[in-house]
Amino acid sequence: MDNIARSLAMIVGEAYFSNQPEETYFYARDPGLMPPHKPDYVVIPKCVEEIQEIVRVASREKIPIVPMGAGLALTGLIIPLKGGIVIDMKRMNRILKVNEKARHVIVEGGTSQGFLKAYLEKNYPRLRHSIPDSPATATIAANVMIHGQGRLTQQYGFNSDMIAGLEVVLASGEVCKIGSCTVSPDWFSKGAPLPDLSGLFLGWFGATGIITKVAVKLYPKKKMRDVEIFITDREDLVPDMVYELTHTEMVEDINIFSQPKPMIFKDNHHIAIFITGDTDEELEFKRKTAWYSLDRFIKSKDGGFMGVPPVMKPTLLEMPQRSVSRFADVKKGGGFEYSGPIIMVEKYPECARKIVELAKKYDLGYSGMARIIGRSHAMMYGFAFTFNRADPDMMDRTREALREVSEFALEAGGVFWKATVEEQQMAIEKMDPNTLGLMKMIKENLDPNGILNPGNWEVI
Repeated sequence: MDNIARSLAMIVGEAYFSNQPEETYFYARDPGLMPPHKPDYVVIPKCVEEIQEIVRVASREKIPIVPMGAGLALTGLIIPLKGGIVIDMKRMNRILKVNEKARHVIVEGGTSQGFLKAYLEKNYPRLRHSIPDSPATATIAANVMIHGQGRLTQQYGFNSDMIAGLEVVLASGEVCKIGSCTVSPDWFSKGAPLPDLSGLFLGWFGATGIITKVAVKLYPKKKMRDVEIFITDREDLVPDMVYELTHTEMVEDINIFSQPKPMIFKDNHHIAIFITGDTDEELEFKRKTAWYSLDRFIKSKDGGFMGVPPVMKPTLLEMPQRSVSRFADVKKGGGFEYSGPIIMVEKYPECARKIVELAKKYDLGYSGMARIIGRSHAMMYGFAFTFNRADPDMMDRTREALREVSEFALEAGGVFWKATVEEQQMAIEKMDPNTLGLMKMIKENLDPNGILNPGNWEVI
């Protein structure tokens, strides 16, 4: 153990290595409900060459490695379940290149969403990226690795669909480039027309490689942005309303939320419709098009537009929305976790009824959240519960509620988004055996010693 510690300290420098209990304590947990597990070592490398050396030490000694962004996934994906080395990517946070005309940016694996947002606003004000509603410290590489969603999801799909290339360190310590960058100096495609190998790493939660660089597609940033809220008490009609809105192809983003507090929100489903434009005329045209698309529901008195108070509008238009983070402390105990599926939009009524049922059964505060993916191709539905960490009983009730969410998600035909270890095993048990065999082959070949984030996607 002393030899390993010395080797790691030599690679990254004494100041960026630790095996002290007061520091491994913090790397043993995330903000969610999964029990903590301490790593043996923590390292904070500054370059890909240092990561290569760390991986070679881990491979030689058969020590687990867990790559870490900001540690905000909530579902235990960065908890070192079998100890070993946590690689904190925070020093690898450079923005390497922006191609304005081709609209993409290349960043290092520890670059945060907030840093890129601020950089673009200052240097390329006509460009933007799809930023999620997680805190601004969340990293870009981690978000695409878990198939994250963001402010352009309704138009372009998952944030992992918006990447244009990867650089990955394999379990052997070798560096591998994925996409056009493997044969060209330019990062403009993660696959096509070449074989798309990005799927060997995206969605695997670091169990097949460590992402050290990622190229992200950028998109036009309109001068103006606005939001409208359509309200209905008929959850069964929400899928039809979403279909009409997406059919206009005028809407940037669609979020749906339902929650019991404040009382103004109780028993209703709120469809937040985000539109953008470069002129007042463009914005007004899109607004009216959205209004007309929902006209039949207004005439039948099944829904209507809510006047958004001026004090409320800045909160809704924030990117990321800090109100999402504030929900985590509703119980004044700093506890928040959500689970849920990527699922068909037509299943919204079932999801909306289920979260109310579970909140009542386990006496929990809740918020139901849905984000539309693509042109109503699917949605991410989040069953979010808040709890007080000083109340063990409340934490246990939250665990039980989320366990029922997991069972419901599969029964309803959904696929887990950023699945916990338990949810991964539930998915594996349901998976087509030939698909499972293919996953096993990939894992065994890319990580023959089983050192990359062990415990995650263990296809034994």
